[in-house]
Amino acid sequence: MTARNRWLIGLALFAVYVIWGSTYLALRYLVEEFPPFIGNGIRFVVAGLAMFVFLRHRGAPPPSGREWWSAAQIGAFLMMGGVGLVALAEARGVGSGLAATAVAAMPLWAALWSGLFGRWPNRLEWLGLAVGLTGVVILSQEGDFSGNSLGITLMIVAPISWAFGSVWSQRIPLPTGAMATALEMTTGGVILLVVGFVRGERFDTFPALDGWLALLYLITLGSIVAFSAYMYLLNTVRPALATSYAYVNPVVAVLLGVTIGSEVLSGQAVIALPLILGGVALVAAARDRGETGVSPVPQET
Repeated sequence: MTARNRWLIGLALFAVYVIWGSTYLALRYLVEEFPPFIGNGIRFVVAGLAMFVFLRHRGAPPPSGREWWSAAQIGAFLMMGGVGLVALAEARGVGSGLAATAVAAMPLWAALWSGLFGRWPNRLEWLGLAVGLTGVVILSQEGDFSGNSLGITLMIVAPISWAFGSVWSQRIPLPTGAMATALEMTTGGVILLVVGFVRGERFDTFPALDGWLALLYLITLGSIVAFSAYMYLLNTVRPALATSYAYVNPVVAVLLGVTIGSEVLSGQAVIALPLILGGVALVAAARDRGETGVSPVPQET
């Protein structure tokens, strides 16, 4: 491996570790100024169209109508059901660190969804599911969730929706490579805008600078740069290294939430995080041994 490749790999790992981990806090700043669905709809439409134009300029073939329809299905589950519900939860007072901790359980839900398609978890995966979901139950008793039934419901449904979309994406026709991501972000963003408008989201005042900076950060670094880095890692390094973001993102999000975001974590969250990550590690160990068909698909926010 050349020195240049090592530098590129290091930069790509930084992107998926730190940038994706920081998007939870950036999302909190976004929803303080933008309506949660409309703000994220703008973000994904802009990011998706920018990627689409770039890829077409580089010679990528135009997607078929069937591929657009498939991307819309995945965009609904990932962008609307995944990111949109996380944004709504944060707009309702759920801290960014807690949101990241709950989302960390996504691979556990993906293992369960795969069972409905004929690949039920084996004993090691069931153990991981039991450990990880115990962490989710403990997390539900944390201060931001206790007595906030909508908040905990949103933060359970969001990774479930993202996990289903990830599993379903392997079974329908989609463009190859980054074009699939461009279409999913574009269509998912349109769905977010429509749902936001229907549910009555409006701009009461013009968003402040913090909101615009958060939006710019999420469009450029959070969506375009970080996901491109992830695709580069998948094609360059071992899958175990490329998908190691799953263990780092929640820790980064919690640290940023406590330090920069002035969030406070209770004992429940401190206990829940290692349990959830431990459960994910067990499921990943079974995957690395070739015992499951779940592919590693990141949940970004």
